[in-house]
Amino acid sequence: MPFEPRDPDFEARVRASFARQRAMETVGARLVRVEPGGVEVELPFRDDLTQQHGYLHAGVVAAVVDTACGYAALSLAEPGAEVLSIEFKLNLLAPAVGEAIVARARVVRAGRNITVCAGDVYARTQGSEKIVATMLATMLKVGAGGRASSGADVI
Repeated sequence: MPFEPRDPDFEARVRASFARQRAMETVGARLVRVEPGGVEVELPFRDDLTQQHGYLHAGVVAAVVDTACGYAALSLAEPGAEVLSIEFKLNLLAPAVGEAIVARARVVRAGRNITVCAGDVYARTQGSEKIVATMLATMLKVGAGGRASSGADVI
């Protein structure tokens, strides 16, 4: 079922927020696609991001798909709201090795304060893709002042 964004400028807001995210800049990830409730983030494979066996480190894989899930949630938030990850589960299905990884995230359910997202990570080699990880993530909507929509403090 397609989602209706609450912010007519959702794509510009998501792209501007991603551009400010230093972690993704540091690892070299880029935002490829933004639509209501869906985001795609791509990371070219780099040797300096691998673990001891030459595969992309699981922490890097987790960071990229968590970011994609967060921005999928943000795409449906009202102007001035932000989102924070409050929980995720990552299943690593195969070693992440190839020319790039691509994280595709989508909103499963967008509630008033909590949004649940799912994300899949694919390793791309010579135009073909193989799934290497899948994530289920929970995002908390926070107001522009850094406080949770429910009034709880954000740590």
